[in-house]
Amino acid sequence: MKLLKKYDTAAPRYTSYPTVPYWNTAGFSKDEWAPRFQASFTAANSVTGITLYIHLPFCEQLCTYCGCNKYITKNHGHETPYIDTVIKEWELYCQLFSEPPCIRELHLGGGTPTFFSPGNLRRLLENIFSTATLLPDADLSFEGHPNNTTEDHLQTLYDLGFRRMSLGIQDLNPDIQTIIHRIQPFENVERVVTAARRIGYRSVNFDLIYGLPLQTAASIRHTISQVTQLRPNRISFYGYAHVPWIKGNGQRLFSEKDLPHGAARLALYQTGRSLLEQHGYTEIGMDHFALPDDPLFLAWKNGSLHRNFMGYTISHTDMLLGLGVSAISDGHSVYTQNEKTLSAYQEVVQAGELPIIKGHLLSSEDQLLRRHITELMCTFRTRWDKKDVQCTAVIEGLQRLQEPEKDGLVIVQRNGVEVTEKGRPYIRNICMAFDAQLWRSTPQAKLFSSAI
Repeated sequence: MKLLKKYDTAAPRYTSYPTVPYWNTAGFSKDEWAPRFQASFTAANSVTGITLYIHLPFCEQLCTYCGCNKYITKNHGHETPYIDTVIKEWELYCQLFSEPPCIRELHLGGGTPTFFSPGNLRRLLENIFSTATLLPDADLSFEGHPNNTTEDHLQTLYDLGFRRMSLGIQDLNPDIQTIIHRIQPFENVERVVTAARRIGYRSVNFDLIYGLPLQTAASIRHTISQVTQLRPNRISFYGYAHVPWIKGNGQRLFSEKDLPHGAARLALYQTGRSLLEQHGYTEIGMDHFALPDDPLFLAWKNGSLHRNFMGYTISHTDMLLGLGVSAISDGHSVYTQNEKTLSAYQEVVQAGELPIIKGHLLSSEDQLLRRHITELMCTFRTRWDKKDVQCTAVIEGLQRLQEPEKDGLVIVQRNGVEVTEKGRPYIRNICMAFDAQLWRSTPQAKLFSSAI
């Protein structure tokens, strides 16, 4: 309980470093961005290929736990104009690149990608693939909603090379589904999983959330009991991020009194983790679990697990290109984000310009700290040589770890840091020690969700 009270503070999830709120947007210029981005593309394309993320933002209803950039509508007339715009954005990037892109990894995220018809998804992807090389071992995945993912969706995407699917389950208790406005019967989940496996999908992921309103240990046990009947290959089990000061009224449809806090919230995570481990899942990094034959487990086991703006991934490329409204790109030494509003995104792209609204040029210190934070998030340890220690920010980070070391959360060695089993629930706090940008700035408002 003492540790919980001590470390239950707001903290980033570290899908990047620096985190988006701490980008130096004033120091960003497209003139400096372009040569960095082109150089990163050329280097990545010739060695590993690139990662492509496509943001498909439409949903038919608002889920009140959601923190994603989304547009709520039942008007499917929005599909075609949006697909046309994403294709145009891709064409603008292809004009910037010196050679056709080689795609190593592609993910359709949202929003709800399966809001779009199978025909529109096919048109989008065939346009992209016609001007790129899809590598033989490319990892293609998409997010689906159990209520609207049809067999036609599954077959269409499978025929285009997709072998991995992720379903947003969150919780399977009717009362909790009602209060978060995400009603999806178990039968719908079972239908989609059964069809996907019959078609040939090799990996199925479920997203589960702990810390939702009305959740108890009993409700977590109920959800995991049903989930494990379907035996998904991997499971994301992450804490609900209650950030209504950022996301507005969507997260104010229930009271904070309905939420589990502190020890109750941590107990939900511990209950879920214990049950998943009993069913043969291994915890991978932060918030992720996988069966022993899943590629995510194998990447964790052999030390090749990577983390980027999409979360944990088996592919490590130095170029992540994000297409679509609000999408973020990682050009290794430079980050950019697209226009956040649908109208602005479409207007800029249709005018023949890339829809970049802001960015950050990474310094050598940024890149060094990113390496250490990424290693901690992926392997629960990081190491350095004498040259690395010359970075003042690393030394400052070690000083901040003195208290966590006393509490048994980390082991600090001469040339590295290792997170203990006791410290794993506090991995976000531990990574914060090396977040020089955070410590140098005093935020004017709340930025992050609870670390636990």
